[in-house]
Amino acid sequence: MSKIIASAAIRGAYKIVGQAEEKWKQAMDKWSANEPVGFPNTAYYLPVIYGILGEKVAKLGDMEGILKRCRALLPPPVREEHPLPYLAPALDAGMATFFAEEMIEAIRYLEQPDFYLTGEEVSDSNIWLGAADDVIMRKRGIEFVDGTAPGFAAVLGAAPSSEIAAKIAQELQQKNIYVFMAAEYNGQRFSEQLLEAGVQIGWPTRLVSYGPDITSAVFAMGFATRAALSFGGIEPGDFRKVLIYNKDRIFAFALPLGYVSDEWYANAAGAINFGFPAIADTPIPEVLPTGITTYEHVVSNIPHDEIVAKAVETRGLKVTVSEVPIPVAFGPAFEGERVRGEDIYLETGGGRTPMVEWVTSKRMEEVEDGKIEVIGPGIEDVEAGSQLPLAIVVEVAGRNMQEDYEPILERQIHHLINYAQGSMHIGQRDIAWLRVSKQAVEKGFNLSHIGTILHAKLHQDFGRIFDKLQVKLYTEEDKVKEVVEKAKGVYATRDARIEGMTDETTDIYYSCTLCQSFAPSHVCVISPERTGLCGSYNWMDCKAAFEINPTGPNQPVEKGDTVDAKLGQWKGVNEFVTKASRGKIDHYNFYSLVNDPMTTCGCCECIAVVLPLCNGVMTVNREYSGDTPCGMKFTTLAGTIGGGISTPGFVGHGKYNTTQKKFLIGDGGLLRMVWMPKSLKEEIGERVKVRAEEMGVPDLLDKIADETVGTTEEEILPFLEEKGHPALTMDPILG
Repeated sequence: MSKIIASAAIRGAYKIVGQAEEKWKQAMDKWSANEPVGFPNTAYYLPVIYGILGEKVAKLGDMEGILKRCRALLPPPVREEHPLPYLAPALDAGMATFFAEEMIEAIRYLEQPDFYLTGEEVSDSNIWLGAADDVIMRKRGIEFVDGTAPGFAAVLGAAPSSEIAAKIAQELQQKNIYVFMAAEYNGQRFSEQLLEAGVQIGWPTRLVSYGPDITSAVFAMGFATRAALSFGGIEPGDFRKVLIYNKDRIFAFALPLGYVSDEWYANAAGAINFGFPAIADTPIPEVLPTGITTYEHVVSNIPHDEIVAKAVETRGLKVTVSEVPIPVAFGPAFEGERVRGEDIYLETGGGRTPMVEWVTSKRMEEVEDGKIEVIGPGIEDVEAGSQLPLAIVVEVAGRNMQEDYEPILERQIHHLINYAQGSMHIGQRDIAWLRVSKQAVEKGFNLSHIGTILHAKLHQDFGRIFDKLQVKLYTEEDKVKEVVEKAKGVYATRDARIEGMTDETTDIYYSCTLCQSFAPSHVCVISPERTGLCGSYNWMDCKAAFEINPTGPNQPVEKGDTVDAKLGQWKGVNEFVTKASRGKIDHYNFYSLVNDPMTTCGCCECIAVVLPLCNGVMTVNREYSGDTPCGMKFTTLAGTIGGGISTPGFVGHGKYNTTQKKFLIGDGGLLRMVWMPKSLKEEIGERVKVRAEEMGVPDLLDKIADETVGTTEEEILPFLEEKGHPALTMDPILG
């Protein structure tokens, strides 16, 4: 390693460790050793320290031992004469830097609790997002596992101009790469430059403004460490596996823009431990031999119009970018973009005008592949701020096309339109809502480009099941209303067909092993009445997915002979689970959380838990971050049972599954539900009412407690008794 880089990294580490020591002493004087510290709503304490050292820093006093570890890691400064080898000491200095920065940032949370925002969005008065909580981590982290996000760029400093910053950010977005931003150069910060250029930042657009200082760069490393712990099944303290997981699975790199200070060098040295190289725009010394990273460690003096490509190459990152012939940028990074107020050029649907989306099958001779028609006025025919009705009709034909595939294709319309920069799409079917921004229209975007997107992407992703596709976009109100009525009839038929399916009358179920990359023993088997615990897959989806990709994660599973009809266990399913889990799990029950429940992974929408005192169960959804009557928050529950194990008394499930007829029917079903967050009650309330009426308790929803009643069993029991909740008179749930 370069003597200059090693010297600077070690000097920077000394500065940051010294800063941490001073901060800690001041905090100890103000508070005490027992003062709680940490990052909000996370079960991973200070994640780099926890992941690498296995140490839980939960109180100020816990930092003393970590500071001593930092001092022990710091090597002596590089000598001018007879210097020692540079690489190992510099890497140690880099790791000490991250430990120190985590403690500095934890003390900042203590001293300035409102300095960082909570959630995914920035505000007009504050753009610093700080450490990602566990809700964000599980939502976003899985994208690094399933390939949706191939990696992240840790950007330090600022570009020479806001225009260059925007171009770099857009190029990274188009490659689906997250951008984590920290530090300042010459009084400017990359995140602030993006705002100046009119670019939306925040988690939804994958442009994450962690914080204003170099110490906030550690949040990116904490994210990477938690990915290894959460999705790699690695035990805290097994630092070697954590670092190897990141080198092999989390394709990240540092982009220092501007003068590289000692503190920046220290952070870069720390990142190299994780296999993350640095690609700089200034002429700093290079470290070209490979070793810790996949290829070069440090590459410098790269022009701004080449820096993203060079970073991707240096990291060995495999990026798949589909070129869609439209005049605006296209990719998942733009899915969270918002079009509001004065930015709106055209709005359709959303209660303002009729709007509908419908995929329908046609005979081969009725479809001209690639034909796109706009029937009625288009964007070019209306003024800014206008509203139009809209019907998007996608007509497909193919020898392998089936009616069951129509809703699968239809479901893609939402995110594919959202992938276009400057468009915002919400909802589906006949409650869709679309906005197109003025900036998109200025670049030449029009309604026909929606058809271009759908033709290109549906062919690419689902071409196996159809041969030809054409798109018609109607903007005349009478015609749109006519399409709405036709589509509603089809929707009703589809829903009745799926709702009418039962587990008893279906011999083939489907597997989903997508999450095995981070929960190796987890095997989800999906039946008509037991949808996937992630909420993303039902039986029809899996059937279509298998047709599209016969070697993929959704495989047919022969149900076989019934082992236990009440609990939901079958011989064929057991054989498949044994094989797919490599012998870790040899059986489980579909309809019980008390007796050998299905395995759970960290992607579950909800987790149900037995509440013995109430003789019932509670469930909590991922979005709810508060306390629950079982004594654990969602994040703690997910971290405890989400590694692909079967845990009696606990089970992950989807929101939709809550109101399916077989939901926990082996334990008494929905009538056992005594608590759920208020937001979840509101979200699935109508379905709960329908299911409860079928079960003979039409007012069940009013009998279910939520956080406004209490968050302990003792607090909610009187409410349940007052309401006469049916669970209280049922057989003992643990009997």
